[in-house]
Amino acid sequence: MVPLRQCHATARLAGHARRLGRLWRSKAFSTTPCVHSSVGVSEAANYCKDLVRRHDYESFLTSQLYPQLYRPRYYALRAFYIELATIKEAVSQTTLGQGRLVFWRNAIKDIFKNAPPRHPVAIALHQTTQNSHLAQYHFQRMIEAREEELFSPTHLTVESMTAHAESTSSTFFYLVLSMLFQESAMLSHAASHLGVAQSFATFLRAFSFHASRGVMVIPAEITAKHGVNQQEVFSKRATSKELEDAVFELATIANDNVITAREMFKETGGKVPQAAMPLFSAAIPVMSILTRLESVDFDVFHPSLQGRDWKLPWRVYTSYYNRRF
Repeated sequence: MVPLRQCHATARLAGHARRLGRLWRSKAFSTTPCVHSSVGVSEAANYCKDLVRRHDYESFLTSQLYPQLYRPRYYALRAFYIELATIKEAVSQTTLGQGRLVFWRNAIKDIFKNAPPRHPVAIALHQTTQNSHLAQYHFQRMIEAREEELFSPTHLTVESMTAHAESTSSTFFYLVLSMLFQESAMLSHAASHLGVAQSFATFLRAFSFHASRGVMVIPAEITAKHGVNQQEVFSKRATSKELEDAVFELATIANDNVITAREMFKETGGKVPQAAMPLFSAAIPVMSILTRLESVDFDVFHPSLQGRDWKLPWRVYTSYYNRRF
């Protein structure tokens, strides 16, 4: 197989979700629908920005590329994404997770009825929907995907894992395109592949975290193909030739999706429309993860994978100004 260079969310989030659960029960942000004041909107926007800054470093980094007008809207969308992504690890019982998803399902309905609950993310989302033409369907699709994840945290096939990625990461990108008023079939196609790549790369980086909880994030068809002993992986929490081969295959699929996304812009010499480049700059952290995986021979337990890439800010800004990813 061709090396990746040539062919081109985590435990702390769970802690945040538990803290947020206590915040929901406070008087400051009740779940009772109400009309919020301008002060409430400002506080909600700052809350979302801080949430992304503290718990999603790569997204906060790329958020600086968005025009000032769009940043609060981006933070609201990403904060919503984080809220959903943390539910599974934050609850001890599936029914509790379902309860939180019911809250968000109802919150989205109320947001589009101009009656958002007094939750900071919901308030910020409502403000965002007032300024952008966002489809309610995309929000509900992400909620449904996270509900499926509660009951089936693992995937039997790559096709199933890809469908999950399209319903979460890719759908988030569709919302961002709508927010930026950059909707087109070509951009959506590229964003779809980037979303799959981002989802797969994120799962691989968080492999050790999920393995500690007895969850195998690599689809069963790949682990079976390479003879990976899952119980041994969970108990020893160490790499092996079989596991490295399985990781390499999934990483290659992620890499191929980035390549496919790039090919959508071949008619413009690989250059992305400037207005859409903040979104596609998300490919740079994805490639950083895949490149670092390759540098440690696809050892998903290597501690260096949990650290930050100090070159990432420079690469992100260079990519943005060159309009390439």
